[in-house]
Amino acid sequence: MRRIVLAPDSFKGSLSSSQICRIISSEWQKFFPDDEIFSFPMADGGEGTVEALVNATGGKILTTPVQGPLGDKVEASWGILGDGETAVIEMAAASGLFLIEQERRNPLFTSTFGTGQIIRAALEEGCSKVIIGIGGSATNDGGAGMAKALGVRFLDKEGADLPEGGRFLAELERIDLAGLDPRVRKTGFVAACDVDNPLCGPQGASAVYGPQKGASPEMVRELDSALSRYAGIIKKELDIEVKDIPGAGAAGGLGAGLLAFLGATLEPGVSLVISHSGLEKVLQSGKVDMVVTGEGEINAQTIRGKVPWGVARLAKKYGIPVVAIVGSRAEDAAVVFEHGIDVVIDIIPRPMSLEKAMEQAEELMRHAAATLTRLYRLKNS
Repeated sequence: MRRIVLAPDSFKGSLSSSQICRIISSEWQKFFPDDEIFSFPMADGGEGTVEALVNATGGKILTTPVQGPLGDKVEASWGILGDGETAVIEMAAASGLFLIEQERRNPLFTSTFGTGQIIRAALEEGCSKVIIGIGGSATNDGGAGMAKALGVRFLDKEGADLPEGGRFLAELERIDLAGLDPRVRKTGFVAACDVDNPLCGPQGASAVYGPQKGASPEMVRELDSALSRYAGIIKKELDIEVKDIPGAGAAGGLGAGLLAFLGATLEPGVSLVISHSGLEKVLQSGKVDMVVTGEGEINAQTIRGKVPWGVARLAKKYGIPVVAIVGSRAEDAAVVFEHGIDVVIDIIPRPMSLEKAMEQAEELMRHAAATLTRLYRLKNS
């Protein structure tokens, strides 16, 4: 009897990590019905973080009406862990890219205000610790919108409040903390990052992630310059350095805002989820034959804090082989083989559009899982 561990991330917009675990488990047991399978749905601060942590701790899900990234009303789900004191939030639930149709995406104007509203809801529930997953954003405002929702004011040289959106940070002259919710100072905040990018520069929030949010090259330059000024004013007014901190550029700079205004610590999201999941306890038993992880697209960014990187790093600590089942593989993905992943299996067996692949994601995942089990059976026959 073998022991197989499943620890995938979700495939954004098509399959949750729990669904993926069920599909792989079902296909595996068709070939090896006596094997023991352990499922640990993973997340790295993006989609699935609330579900993973709430399920792992026996917590509960709540819903709060908030302002979406372009001001539309959104019903945002978040959670309270089993301890009854720790809130877990995905910023994407209020400020995520999936909330905006492609033709309306414009990171010059999107805001994290709704994320701040969820944080305020958690404070009103009496939570003493807040975990904020900061992946999948539509925003590039450095977390200024989030801070506004909690009472911080961002003022131009005339003393007027800045409008919502990252472009207006170029006009920032002063930060007023007088109205900051006093409960913030009594609460511990952890930002669960899925990347370690700095706030500004060629590896910063605007340059790396701005284009997928609708930014043209000119807009990227404008946003990067605005965030640079934002970082400079934070340093001048608050004496806090955020510009080059790893993870500060996550979620369009929300990492920087959480650090500056809430005193948050920045942690790799996958490490945080792993610490609550019980995954390491199973791996260290010495009786695990293989770990299966995965994500929607595996690429060079994977090794900067994504789920397959975190899971593989832990598995290799105990000498366990790792397979990643992925939606697609970028040209620069080979770097993951230097970071603990032994084999990558793509779920797409023939050319097809992204839309078609997402529509058929369950069938494609089932086919890939069956391929894995056949290969394993061949290897051990």
